[in-house]
Amino acid sequence: MYNILIYLYLLGVAIYSLFDEKVRKMWRGERAAFGVLKEKVDQQAEYVWFHAASLGEFEQGRPLMEQLRRDHPEYKILLTFFSPSGYEVRKNYEGADIICYLPLDTPFNALRFLRLVKPVMAFFIKYEFWYNYLHILRHRKVPVYSVSSIFRPGQVFFRWYGYQYARVLRCFTHFYVQNEESRRLLGDIGISCATVVGDTRFDRVLQIKEAAKQLPIAEAFSAGHKVFVAGSSWPPDEEVFIRFFNEHRDWKIIIAPHVIGEDHLTQILSKLKMQAVRYTETSPEEAAEAGCLIINCFGLLSSIYRYGCVAYVGGGFGVGIHNVLEAAVWDMPVIFGPNNKRFQEAQGLLAVGGGFEIDGEVAFDELMNRFSSDADFLDSSGVKAGTFVKGQAGATGKVLEAVGL
Repeated sequence: MYNILIYLYLLGVAIYSLFDEKVRKMWRGERAAFGVLKEKVDQQAEYVWFHAASLGEFEQGRPLMEQLRRDHPEYKILLTFFSPSGYEVRKNYEGADIICYLPLDTPFNALRFLRLVKPVMAFFIKYEFWYNYLHILRHRKVPVYSVSSIFRPGQVFFRWYGYQYARVLRCFTHFYVQNEESRRLLGDIGISCATVVGDTRFDRVLQIKEAAKQLPIAEAFSAGHKVFVAGSSWPPDEEVFIRFFNEHRDWKIIIAPHVIGEDHLTQILSKLKMQAVRYTETSPEEAAEAGCLIINCFGLLSSIYRYGCVAYVGGGFGVGIHNVLEAAVWDMPVIFGPNNKRFQEAQGLLAVGGGFEIDGEVAFDELMNRFSSDADFLDSSGVKAGTFVKGQAGATGKVLEAVGL
């Protein structure tokens, strides 16, 4: 049944690629992967294979790849992606020797792929459970590890109708899971090879903090002021927070929208009642006089957070919040919308008092008024957020030590 569904999916992707650019990139990339491997695989080398579905999973796997490369240069690294949003952004990543798409999980593709690469071990990051690849790896006695994985009761593996597919989990040598619930759920279906180590994203955001850029425009803008940083914001988020800052000019505001298309930027500017400048079109002197700095380019958000006193992370009024850890690592409280229940890091911040959920303008205004009037509350909330991140670090070392690397 699984293979029938995979072939139907393959047909659907081929058809949909005629109409959608993102799907077309994935379709072409998967078909080109075998050519990339034939050209680049060194048959005399030993490869460690890392597979990440997309960019978020790549960031979770990145600390493992970089420590492995540093400590064990005798291995080469193969990095594969499923989604264009991961591959297109990181196709030139220097921490891997070969980077390509993962061909779709048909029996033929899996056999051909593994005959070309012959990995000595494999790491699947978080949510990757490809039936044919995993069964062939198991048959060949290649160690396969699931890293930063997290399981929930509603997943197919734990439903009565998912018993057959759950057998794919037995192909893993070991699971390095994020929390105790995941370990318990696996145990309930007879899988005991699981250890709670946490999430490698905590290690990654600490790395990012150490490598953060100095941004003269943001420094000039923020100097001597309380600054609110909104990261990865969407229009529903902006409806909640912009009005407050139009009325409270004792704060400055930095907005780094998730979508930086001209239509969205124009929409943001239409809501603001203060002088606003775009990052790529201003100078430090001009930025210092503005009330709002709009980040109209990619790649700066993790460094921008350092200039804030309070952070807001968008997506919570839509499909789900974005990365709260990149903000919390800078010792500042993090605000987000109500769609955060699936995000363990957000739940952790809420539990320690470093994160704050708001459900609309009234709750946002009340919280910001307290941050404005109570400096001790603002400072202590930020310390709690930063302490939470630091306290959760270390998963990378635990995983590599456990697998003998």
